[in-house]
Amino acid sequence: MMQDLIKKAGQVKLLVMDVDGILSNGQIIYDANGIETKAFSVQDGVGVKSLTRYGVLTAIITGRRSAMVDKRAAEMGVNYVVQGRDDKLTALNELLSTLDPELDITAADCAYMGDDLPDIKAMQTVGFAATVPNAHAEVIKRSDMVTTKSGGTGAVREVCDLILKGHGHYQDFIAHHTLDDVNTQDEPS
Repeated sequence: MMQDLIKKAGQVKLLVMDVDGILSNGQIIYDANGIETKAFSVQDGVGVKSLTRYGVLTAIITGRRSAMVDKRAAEMGVNYVVQGRDDKLTALNELLSTLDPELDITAADCAYMGDDLPDIKAMQTVGFAATVPNAHAEVIKRSDMVTTKSGGTGAVREVCDLILKGHGHYQDFIAHHTLDDVNTQDEPS
């Protein structure tokens, strides 16, 4: 089963992520002044940056609007950010229609990470759907992969690592960060 997931992940040209419950733990915290805060995983950031290094595009589609999402997306090098869109499928289709035709990216070439009902239609449209263990049961039923970690704690990194494995870049990525004599021959994509 893992080899099937790796093969499917190897077809991904664009990873699309929800924010609340995927890049964050899904909690919305307000301080005494009513300022919203979120916590993001550094490991997810390393994973997203790794995809960029190997030519996989990334996008965020979220139902809420938040300046901190723009900030975090910029830090991670996310290519496209779509905020304030409850209809995730329409937002995904609109995003795909704006991409350079030379990229040749269709919904079938996308992975989508979501955790709640507004994500399901977009997840059903893409080639690879992933979620977190604390996602809504209906989302889990419709996902190719359920990460071991919850949103905001490295779940996105798990998917990024799988995509790197599918594209044959995981060992090179690891070797880039270690002094180990790692065999950089991954399975071909």
